[in-house]
Amino acid sequence: MSSGAGRQSQASAKPVFTEAQASALVESVFGFKVSKIQPLPSYEDQNFRVHIARGKETTDDPVEYVLKISNTESSQTPELIEIQNHVIMFLRAAGFPTASVCRTKGDNTISLISIDSGSGVKSYLVRMLTYLPGRPIAEVAISHQQLYEIGRLAAQLDKALEEFHHPKLSLFHRENFIWNLKNVPLLEKYMGALSQSRNREIVEQVIRLFKEEVMTKLSHFRECINHGDLNDHNILVDLSKSASGEGVHQVSGILDFGDMSYGYYVFEVAIVIMYMMIESTNPIQVGGHILAGFESVIPLTAVERQALFLLVCSRFSQSLVMAAYSCQLYPENKEYLMITAKTGWKHLQQLFDMGQKAVEEIWFETAKSYESGISM
Repeated sequence: MSSGAGRQSQASAKPVFTEAQASALVESVFGFKVSKIQPLPSYEDQNFRVHIARGKETTDDPVEYVLKISNTESSQTPELIEIQNHVIMFLRAAGFPTASVCRTKGDNTISLISIDSGSGVKSYLVRMLTYLPGRPIAEVAISHQQLYEIGRLAAQLDKALEEFHHPKLSLFHRENFIWNLKNVPLLEKYMGALSQSRNREIVEQVIRLFKEEVMTKLSHFRECINHGDLNDHNILVDLSKSASGEGVHQVSGILDFGDMSYGYYVFEVAIVIMYMMIESTNPIQVGGHILAGFESVIPLTAVERQALFLLVCSRFSQSLVMAAYSCQLYPENKEYLMITAKTGWKHLQQLFDMGQKAVEEIWFETAKSYESGISM
């Protein structure tokens, strides 16, 4: 899971608001009276689930929100946070299950607040989104068809964002952003977090191969804006009845647009494959179903397909290295930071043990089976 691991430096302070302070923020910035508030897990920011006390004149308003307080470093780029809000609103208008953005009392989508924490005044960006129903797909057993649908959703998202226009769109060119797959070589700065082991050797090999086989082909990939973090905790599902009356999990929410940046179609599908492997009981099979769904909207070119295996290994490497690095900085957050690592190292080793040719054969044959209507 990327969501912030390793992005913090010592100078980038995670907010530490109490529930009472967060409630006061909701009232002062957004004008709502809070009936209940509870913290939500987060890597580098601070999130609260907020229940609003309904007044007579607000009976149609949502009653549950997520209050998001950005860390001090992110709070220095309000324009980037604001454009993320505009993307969320754009996608919701286009029919995607994203949150609604709550306006402040001053009719803005964000607010910068300053707090004297005792060690000096710090500024934090505050925003509030509607709370989306559902469970993270990490918590449910998902079928091959649902993997297909998730792949399809990722492609539809990238396709829709081609129509998104904003005067500050260039802010998504985040050149040294550690979570853009283009920046895998930046991992070399964080390798000290790994002990000398086979894991480290594999990551070093991934970085070397990336430089040789991906960096030289970037100009052949088709560019787009990537969500960049469609992981198993950022996609929510809700149980609904199918036509036959059976209960099926449908996507009910897409979360966390904080890693958005300019990338490539093939980056998005690689990221989704990697994260959907995390909780799977048959992880190597996952890629073919995701790929089939993605290619039903955006077929990959031969050169993009050829890079897919290494890009999946590269995303594993990013997530695992940065989690190890972040654990050194924030040991108190270790359980949350190491979600991917619980199975991630095992999956990365398995990919390398099998080799690119064998894994691609499984992925590409599985994807091809959907064309004939007989999914594997």
